[in-house]
Amino acid sequence: MAFRPTSLPLARALAERGYEDPTPVQDAVLESEAAERDLLVSAQTGSGKTIAYGLAIASTLLGDAERLGPAGEPMALIVAPTRELAMQVTTELIWLYAQTGAQIVTCVGGMDPRAEKRKLAQGVHIVVGTPGRLRDHLERGALRIGALKALVLDEADEMLNLGFREDLEFLLEATPRERRTLLFSATLPKAITTMAKRYQRDALRIEATRGAAGHVDIEYRAIRIAPNEMEHAIVNVLRQADAPSAIVFCNTREAVRHLSSGLLERGFSTVTLSGELGQSERNQAMQALRDGRARVCVATDVAARGIDLPSLGLVVHADLPSDAETLQHRSGRTGRAGRKGVSVLLVPISRRRKAERLLAEARIQATWGGAPSADEIRRLDEQRLLSDPILTQEASEDDLAAARNLLATRSPEEIAAALARLYRSRLPSPEDVFDPGFGPDPKAGKDYAAGRDRTLGRGKEHARGGPTVWFHMDVGRRNNADPKWILPLLCRRGKITREEIGAIKIFDRETKVEISESVAKKFAAAAEVSDGDDITISMADSPGDGGARAGRGPSGKPRGKKPYQGKRQDGAPPSGKPRRPKRPKV
Repeated sequence: MAFRPTSLPLARALAERGYEDPTPVQDAVLESEAAERDLLVSAQTGSGKTIAYGLAIASTLLGDAERLGPAGEPMALIVAPTRELAMQVTTELIWLYAQTGAQIVTCVGGMDPRAEKRKLAQGVHIVVGTPGRLRDHLERGALRIGALKALVLDEADEMLNLGFREDLEFLLEATPRERRTLLFSATLPKAITTMAKRYQRDALRIEATRGAAGHVDIEYRAIRIAPNEMEHAIVNVLRQADAPSAIVFCNTREAVRHLSSGLLERGFSTVTLSGELGQSERNQAMQALRDGRARVCVATDVAARGIDLPSLGLVVHADLPSDAETLQHRSGRTGRAGRKGVSVLLVPISRRRKAERLLAEARIQATWGGAPSADEIRRLDEQRLLSDPILTQEASEDDLAAARNLLATRSPEEIAAALARLYRSRLPSPEDVFDPGFGPDPKAGKDYAAGRDRTLGRGKEHARGGPTVWFHMDVGRRNNADPKWILPLLCRRGKITREEIGAIKIFDRETKVEISESVAKKFAAAAEVSDGDDITISMADSPGDGGARAGRGPSGKPRGKKPYQGKRQDGAPPSGKPRRPKRPKV
């Protein structure tokens, strides 16, 4: 199915760019029933909607002509939620309308308003901008829209989510009523349909994506991670994919700063995008990604809206998105316009249910598994070295002369080993990661004493001998508790070594662990502070049988909350009882 735009200049521009087959949304807006009508379009990000509405308004702006008349007051106004998306739209429309003589101006926050005002005064055919800046130019008289023929709202749902309702309604009220209004949105919540009924006339509703159709070019993976292993998992995911460019999403600016610092320290070429950056800093970050100086972008949702990088092959959700729409918007940065991409969700144990809910609401089938292992990445590195251009490109005379000199003084094996070392030295080192598994364990109350059942190096007796103290964790088999991730968590949270940990007993709703008495007081103080893993660690009376709830007496009444003070001289348990732990978050 070939493109069939009514405008010949646009058809030639598409052919020059190599566009042969339209996407579903592009085909839908070119149907005869959509001609010159208001449109309410539901289309996923990355579905080619910018080209779609560029084609849809062409007949309204050009009529039967091939070129636009002299530039004056704008004929079309396109509203986008963010600066990045508005500039991306401008870039697309410039080449699409290149043969029509169209003058296109971008008006966005963070740019010089005086320069925008001068460009508007010189005459313009199409204006692309963000709601706040467009309203400001209208109120100051710099933007005149009396001759407007078409109004496009791009990602309308996101504009409402970002709080632009008042600005949008101002623009809709100010524009001529006889205009065409094209409203594009990834989803159509009630607020969008209400706005459409109020400001559109007999709008044709187009649903360009149904079910999984919007995800066919994106491979979704859900990766299980142990608490506090998020950064290690990201390192290994980035190393395994080896994508020309990748974006890692965090939920807060602080998380962006922390993660980007960790990736830079490990040797990744990284840039950041967050709301605290100025427009020039954002532009520099995007340019670094486009020209290959940076390969990883760590960003918040708002800052990354509208990013379109041809080389973006990987999206990583370091923090799970808040809802299914955000999941689709994030993932839509890759797998665009027929290109393949991968979207990876990092799922700690306490977030498994949320991840499953997000995927179900988005109607996405994800492949579950553990993070790539360090050994797997090393094997991939060996394969990639064999296809590296340094080995495959033709050698010059100077190269051959240097090779002969090397062979005269070193063996081929020594030279190959040196080449391998050089290749590895420019790559970030992979990390050792644990796979929590998430599988239910049918053996209730099994004593996972390290060394006997899980080869952790000890039997039921503590390795060093001597007295021990039992501690309680509010996770159990129902939370997929496993010594493979519990042991490193105890070491990190409690600031102790593996040798100071004895038996690990996992029950249905709780876990008991044995800690050497010599470090118990230090462990109790350090482990009390959560490290973002939503797990409570407190002192326990005894190993227990997992039948009664920890922290309650035989009568079921809560115990006291005195802090742990160590064992008494006579070996009896301290008078202070543990506080009642919170229910685990899953």
